[in-house]
Amino acid sequence: MNRAKEFFKRRRNAVVVFSLVFIGLIGISADTNKYFEIAKNLEIFANLYKEINTYYVDDVDPAKLMRTGVDAMLESLDPFTNYISEAEMAGFRLQITGKYGGIGASIRNDGDFVVITEPYENFPAHKAGLMAGDKIISINGKSAKGKTTKEVSDVLKGAPGDEVNLTVRRPGQNSDMNVRLVREEVHIPNVPYSGLIDDETGYIYLTTFSEKAGKNVADALEKLKAEHDIKQVVLDLRGNGGGLLKEAINVSNVFIDKGEEIVSTRGKIKDWDRNFKTLNKPVDTDIPLVVLIDRGSASASEIVSGVIQDLDRGVLVGQKSYGKGLVQNTRDVGYNSKVKLTTAKYYVASGRCIQSVQYKEGEPVEIDDSLKTKFKTRNGRIVFDGGGITPDVRMELEDFSKITQTLMRNNLVFDYATQFRLKNPSIAEAKDFALTDAEYEDFKEWLKDKDYEYETESERLLSKLEETVKKEQYYDAVKGALEDVKQKKAIEKNNDLNKHKDEILPFLEREIVGRYYLGRGKIEIDLKNDPEIDEAMSLFNDIPRYNKILTTSN
Repeated sequence: MNRAKEFFKRRRNAVVVFSLVFIGLIGISADTNKYFEIAKNLEIFANLYKEINTYYVDDVDPAKLMRTGVDAMLESLDPFTNYISEAEMAGFRLQITGKYGGIGASIRNDGDFVVITEPYENFPAHKAGLMAGDKIISINGKSAKGKTTKEVSDVLKGAPGDEVNLTVRRPGQNSDMNVRLVREEVHIPNVPYSGLIDDETGYIYLTTFSEKAGKNVADALEKLKAEHDIKQVVLDLRGNGGGLLKEAINVSNVFIDKGEEIVSTRGKIKDWDRNFKTLNKPVDTDIPLVVLIDRGSASASEIVSGVIQDLDRGVLVGQKSYGKGLVQNTRDVGYNSKVKLTTAKYYVASGRCIQSVQYKEGEPVEIDDSLKTKFKTRNGRIVFDGGGITPDVRMELEDFSKITQTLMRNNLVFDYATQFRLKNPSIAEAKDFALTDAEYEDFKEWLKDKDYEYETESERLLSKLEETVKKEQYYDAVKGALEDVKQKKAIEKNNDLNKHKDEILPFLEREIVGRYYLGRGKIEIDLKNDPEIDEAMSLFNDIPRYNKILTTSN
């Protein structure tokens, strides 16, 4: 009996060993096949490139041809995995550090030239007296006519301490100006503004999760509490496309206790999976908090807003966020270039991943909640995965009229602000500034010889109707009625500047304030004309409603 047992035991062990070896061989075989496919296709790619380079009818640019192939390959993966060439490394470092060497100004194309849209406070362009609206005619003696924004930007950037000489043309002046600037290390702050909405409400605007974002938010909150004894705070993450994962944890830590799990990452390489917890003492875990998000809030912004929601720490207001739940790491690929590679997905405190599951033309597609997985916040509220963070108080984006869109698109609001600044040496403080009725009438008068033709939706439909009745041979019967509608519509359209005055005024006031108080002034005046800020204040003024949002399960 014992011999029989021993025999069957040995046979069973042999079967197990054989099975493990067989499975291992399958794994080795699978890996071998995979690496063979990689080698084979790399050889095909190289041969194909050689044939094109040798025999194609026209000369080809090797770098451009190869870049097209690389970009197409990475495009098939996800919108966030991309190649960073040596020439693009400066821009990549700017995203991480917020620093670059240059004159400190934003620019855009305007006709044949590039125009300064905003000099950054206390950097070379601002210190040299350059203003929004100044056209760059030449750089270091070479004409800038016909140059793109990127071409001009590349020349303006350079090593701190180096000189750059500009010839600029200012509207309203008879002659061009020669301006000598010395490049500096330009640091774009990730918290460009913090201040008061009212005597009890603090406001912190975070634009990117670059280095020290957490420290800067913490410092801003501590300063507001110390200097103004605020009772509540708004954290604005609208338009914030993300940045460093560690800074998302640090920003969360400002409002959340030490030791709380903020996010976990999981990918193909299990050894890289991580759980991230807050490491520091928070600034304030009790102060009522509203976080503003929108479609431009992505990645690190979604980690922070997602955790604030999952832990019921504050109320989210705005529009659904972008839906980027992917982690990127950079890998060197030689010749001072890198690939920014998606290596994992991240999961916020409730366990949900907010990565959008569908894309169309590189943009996330919203899917119905019934197709998503439910998760629960700490207080038991229902939240969903797979497509961004849905705010607790969802607000619709304002749909601007055709005339407002046209005035902005044709830079007429920008150009009028330039003229206004030339005529008015000073204005009231940004938070107090408002255009008078007489000044708005001046704007309308200034527009009279400007081209801002636009077609309203009703005009488009009227034209389509006219085409249809002509095609169906009813035109003679309805011609008089159509002409009557057209005339009445034209009269009404001429009144659009008055009809949409309340919509146009905030854009005008913002642009004008920016001429005197730069970016800080624009933010201050925006706080007066912001429906999401109004909603945040409504919540703070109704704390029972605020608390109910955070404690009521769906």
